Amino acid sequence: LTYYTPDYQVKDTDILAAFRMTPQPGVPAEEAGA
Repeated sequence: LTYYTPDYQVKDTDILAAFRMTPQPGVPAEEAGA
């Protein structure tokens, strides 16, 4: 499994995880998520 698999079939056991990140002052948002 790679980062993006266009033909991936969703399973009942799959888990969706979402995170909200707030970067520290002076840190770009894309760096905070890296």
